[in-house]
Amino acid sequence: MEGALISVIIPVFNVEPYLQQCVESVLSQTYRNLEVLLIDDGSTDGSAALCDQWAERDNRVRVVHENNRGLSEARNTALNLMRGTHVMMVDGDDWLPHNAVLHLLQTLTDTGADVAVGSWLMVPDGVTPQQPASTESTEVVMYNRDEAIDEVFYQGALTNSSCSRLFKAEVFNGLRYEPGLLYEDLAITYDLLQRITRVAYTTQLVYYYRQRKGSITSEFTPGRLDVLNIMESLEQRVADEAPQHLPAVRSRLLSAYFNMLRLVPLSTAWGRQAADRCWKGIKRLRHGCLADARVRTKNKIGIIVSLLGKNVFLALFGGKKREKDS
Repeated sequence: MEGALISVIIPVFNVEPYLQQCVESVLSQTYRNLEVLLIDDGSTDGSAALCDQWAERDNRVRVVHENNRGLSEARNTALNLMRGTHVMMVDGDDWLPHNAVLHLLQTLTDTGADVAVGSWLMVPDGVTPQQPASTESTEVVMYNRDEAIDEVFYQGALTNSSCSRLFKAEVFNGLRYEPGLLYEDLAITYDLLQRITRVAYTTQLVYYYRQRKGSITSEFTPGRLDVLNIMESLEQRVADEAPQHLPAVRSRLLSAYFNMLRLVPLSTAWGRQAADRCWKGIKRLRHGCLADARVRTKNKIGIIVSLLGKNVFLALFGGKKREKDS
């Protein structure tokens, strides 16, 4: 295990205030055999210079400067260049506990899994979290391929994020992130899971996710509707290829409809059109999801409220009142 080279991919775009903590947390890992790929995605602040300074300071760091093409392309660049037998994704404004890589590699090695997934903690910007708890009470749960797919799309312990996990590098052979999407992790998740045999989930904290203003998903834009396109397309695909996963995919799609309905600006024509799309989808899926024992409680509450009509749903969950459409 000590001989395994771990490639840590860090896309960098205008994260100067956070990059030092991020890179330090990776390079100070208790597991030392790393290559750190800093992909500067056309930063206009001081991030690019910080990347170069790190490369001068530590020979495990490799830097690539690109024009701004987005997170997916930055990750793809690194996937094309990486030399490791295993790969881990870290966003440039997040950071790792000191033993995250070692724990994930140990978990993956001990279980023979293709992916080891750890717990993560969302930290508001400016807050310093407590140190992670002792590993003595850590539990590991194993999932086969079908179980993992359902667990992700039912939104259980496994998420669709590419962070907080360690992959065997071969999982990405011939597979890359789709450019131009805000939900690039969600778009690749099903194909990634199709390539694995087993997933090991550990309750050990391995990732700090910084919640900050100005991040990609902190404000609502039309691009946020990518989630609907991704999930509607996946619903059609799964219906043809693997109908046993259709209930889980529809549960996740219902979550997307609920979330977008709450967030779209009804003062705009495109927002009203998106809201109508979401409401139509909710009405199509709600009865099947209500009868599904695995659909999460949050969705079922939304379903029950939706039965009272769109205006009631929007009034209770933060949207503006609209014309009657039940």
